[in-house]
Amino acid sequence: MVRINGKSIVKGIAIGRIMKFSKSENQVKREKINDIESEIKRYETANAEAKKQLNTLHEKALKEVGESGAAIFEVHEMMLEDDDYMDSVKNIIRTQEVNAEFAVATTGDNFSELFASMDDEYMKARAADVKDISERLIRILSGSSAETDAMNEPVIIMAEDLAPSETVQMDKEKLLAFVTRLGSSNSHTAILARTMNIPALINVDISDDWNGKTAIVDGYNGTLIIDPTEEVLKLMEARQKEDQENQQLLQDLKGKENITLDGHEINVYANIGNVSDVAHALSNDAGGIGLFRSEFLYLGTDDFPSEEEQFKAYRTVAENMAGKKVIIRTLDIGADKQADYFNLDKEENPAMGYRAIRICLSQPEIFKTQLRALLRASAFGNISIMFPMIISLEEVKQIREILSQVKKSLDEQEIVYHDVEIGVMIETPAAVMISDELAKEVDFFSIGTNDLTQYTLAIDRQNPKLDAFYDSHHPAILKMIKQVVDNGHKEGCWVGICGELAADLTLTKTFLEMGIDELSVSPSSILSLRKTIRETTLN
Repeated sequence: MVRINGKSIVKGIAIGRIMKFSKSENQVKREKINDIESEIKRYETANAEAKKQLNTLHEKALKEVGESGAAIFEVHEMMLEDDDYMDSVKNIIRTQEVNAEFAVATTGDNFSELFASMDDEYMKARAADVKDISERLIRILSGSSAETDAMNEPVIIMAEDLAPSETVQMDKEKLLAFVTRLGSSNSHTAILARTMNIPALINVDISDDWNGKTAIVDGYNGTLIIDPTEEVLKLMEARQKEDQENQQLLQDLKGKENITLDGHEINVYANIGNVSDVAHALSNDAGGIGLFRSEFLYLGTDDFPSEEEQFKAYRTVAENMAGKKVIIRTLDIGADKQADYFNLDKEENPAMGYRAIRICLSQPEIFKTQLRALLRASAFGNISIMFPMIISLEEVKQIREILSQVKKSLDEQEIVYHDVEIGVMIETPAAVMISDELAKEVDFFSIGTNDLTQYTLAIDRQNPKLDAFYDSHHPAILKMIKQVVDNGHKEGCWVGICGELAADLTLTKTFLEMGIDELSVSPSSILSLRKTIRETTLN
């Protein structure tokens, strides 16, 4: 038995087999080959296997996300059958006498650059598709499996690090926990783990030798136990059962009000990242959705989600919440949430770079597509729209102008939509300082404490070396929150918190005393927050 220390970002106990998650290697070696026809045959066999994989993925996606979400796999299969693509691979093998992996990689790069250089937006988007099918072929040729193809049973994922786009595509039903060498407790991947309510450890000195071994992730003590003894296994299974029993006790709070002992009430909503998270929100008795991170619709695909795909997702959430408030944040891509097809330049400081509302305002067609989908979906439920990373009144005015254009377009097409509440994220010191002016322009504020803390303390929350300096309880942060509440209320603007600080039970009483109207947390945190609220008496 081996016990390794790490840093826990989600409490809980997970017991299962470890599976190593390996990222695809983009570098391919050029090798001289002697049997050209045999190498071409090897490529054709790999191509056939790729089609088979894509067909399987298409069938799976049809069941899980519907026809529009599954369409991408049909596109990829068609590209595999493209004569120009296949001829290029075979020609490179024949003329340069090189291995199939190198020929595929070269063809993929050439075609990707060709598509990216075109004026047509649709053709530009195909660049990422070519890259994807090429990487699939290279994986098959080199004998390595796709990252999560092997998740045919519940496993503990072990990795150097995980990007949000990688985490969101994993099968949540088979993800017991994850353990990484790198990462930060404030990263979006960590936030996803909390949303999924799975134990997670970071800063663990992982070893390839652990792959396939039975392990225990102890999220309470921040330890990973490899090859546990029978005694330890029984002890941890008992603790896991105790956890489950405690969760059952919290279920008694379902249907109860979020009200203090002396009569102060507050809304408790859920943060979600995709449509399937609604089930977790409802099962934990969320009063509404305080933050739907719409960017995960973009991270989970190889291309821009269409208006129809987005509309269906937003409509489904709104309908499932049955009239309860659903606050959807517009696209917040950038920083640690990257999608290749956006073709974002590498930045020295992406957290303070080209991201979120800055992308939307400078690429209005992307923004308008999302706003059309949101407004159309508003006819099917109680939707509010929230805009991230706001730093000026001018941005809000630009947003309102674009929103007006979209509404006019829908009116001309006689498409029904409802008037929606408009809100902004308060996550920059600039937004805090002008919150009195912003409150005159919007219906609500939602304070994003993760980024607000990062920008106020000048600390990169993705840097694990700075975790010791990252103080979300810093007096400056608490004073800013109080300032925003006061400024919002003066103008009839309600104020919520959707950052991770909302689930910090040591601050619940403080937030209630400040007059916060709503707290939005991971679904798994709702009932424990309700319990704390109901046991609190304000001064």
